[in-house]
Amino acid sequence: MIRKIIHIDEEKCNGCGACVTACHEGAIGLVNGKAKLMRDDYCDGFGDCLPGCPTGAITFTEREAAAYDEQAVLENKQKKAAQAAKPAFHGCPGSAMRQFDRQQVAPAAAPAAAQPSQLAQWPCQIKLVPVNAPYFAGAKLLVAADCTAYAYANVHQEFMRGKVTLIGCPKLDDVDYSKKLTQIIRENNIQSVTVVRMEVPCCGGLERAAKVALQNSGKFIPWQVITISIDGNILSEL
Repeated sequence: MIRKIIHIDEEKCNGCGACVTACHEGAIGLVNGKAKLMRDDYCDGFGDCLPGCPTGAITFTEREAAAYDEQAVLENKQKKAAQAAKPAFHGCPGSAMRQFDRQQVAPAAAPAAAQPSQLAQWPCQIKLVPVNAPYFAGAKLLVAADCTAYAYANVHQEFMRGKVTLIGCPKLDDVDYSKKLTQIIRENNIQSVTVVRMEVPCCGGLERAAKVALQNSGKFIPWQVITISIDGNILSEL
């Protein structure tokens, strides 16, 4: 049937997760750091999620979609309630407590030699690094979330090696990195940009800042986004 239903613009979505909380029917979820309408028949078309979106990524559209299924929504809510073995976590999904059993990982046959650091410059915090520096000349830029160095064991060898590393956390710094990154890319001979982020929603701000900087710089250079899971695996490479 043709009916009114929400549409999510992934380019505008920063992965904050506000719409997920605002949707009482459970129609919206986060997939690879972006909000996504998971099931048409869970969306009632009332738009409770619209006011909660800080970037205006959610709008109404009319298209062919399954009818709203109130019974299915109710059953889904009951199923989630039954599966909850602990009190529900309220807050940013990236702050939810998790524990990993690393004892299941087989030990190495022999101790590996200590690997040297691949950090090529100082400072490395986005807030502290100068806009113009000699090490930016012809540099390959790595823009990485703070937590990636702790979640992914081989960050130095796989991602930092041969690059100028800039790190930050949009949730803790509460600043718009895009302005400074735009200046760095525009005013220096940057060869490429690699973004390494965590899967948590707040890291969407780091990815968005890098993309905005690339667009605003007026330059066309190779770029890549790598997403790390909270248990230390590569989820995607785009």
